[in-house]
Amino acid sequence: QVQLVESGGGLVQAGGSLRLSCAASGRSFSSYVMGWFRQAPGKEREFVAAIWRSGSTYYAESVKGRFTISRANAKNTVYLQMNSLKPEDTAVYSCAAARIGGTREAEYDYWGQGTQVTVSS
Repeated sequence: QVQLVESGGGLVQAGGSLRLSCAASGRSFSSYVMGWFRQAPGKEREFVAAIWRSGSTYYAESVKGRFTISRANAKNTVYLQMNSLKPEDTAVYSCAAARIGGTREAEYDYWGQGTQVTVSS
C-alpha cells in the first residue's frame, strides 16, 4: 500500500512558477513509476508527466519545455517544477504511483488527493 500526499499548489500569475511535491509512504517507492495528472473544471483528467525508476521522463505536449518532473528516492518524494505557467494550466494536480505505468490513468494503482493550481491572467 502506498499513500500519496501532494503539496505546493496555490495562486500564481501567468508567467510565474510553482513547484509541486508528492510525498509517498510505504515501501519500495523507488520501484514505482510516478506520474502527475491534472483535471480542470468541466474537463477529463489528463496526463501531465511521468518518471520511471531509471529516471526516464515523459511529458504531455502541452507542458513540454515548461514543466520538469523529478524524484528523490531517498526522500520518497516526486516533484513537478512548473515554469512559464499559463491560465490554461489551472487545474487540480494529482500524483499517482504505478508498478507498471505510463501515460494512462488506468495504469496507476495509487493516487493522492490533489492540490489546486490557479494561474491568473
